[in-house]
Amino acid sequence: QVQLVESGGGLVQAGGSLRLSCRRSRRIVGFYTMGWYRQAPGNQREMVATITSNGTTNYGDSVLGRFTISRDDDVDTVYLQMNNLKSEDTGIYYCQYHNNWGQGTQVTVSS
Repeated sequence: QVQLVESGGGLVQAGGSLRLSCRRSRRIVGFYTMGWYRQAPGNQREMVATITSNGTTNYGDSVLGRFTISRDDDVDTVYLQMNNLKSEDTGIYYCQYHNNWGQGTQVTVSS
């Protein structure tokens, strides 16, 4: 079992930036994939970005070119840099590793 703790959410104006962090409770040995997902009110949870332990990344179409996922295994943390935020990016952002999920962090983008 791995605990995940997200941070970095908040209120930002459209066009602004935020950086989310997801800290793992322990080191993961070997290959892994971690991801950021989000859920807006009334919508299903959707994939935002994923990253593997060898650095391969994947992005949802709506965030491609605006968001960047990265990792720092020295501090067991995955980041999500979000630039040029839009009102439709509003939602709760969750960190994920296998069947482990964080508690989520709220991102609100005002237009």
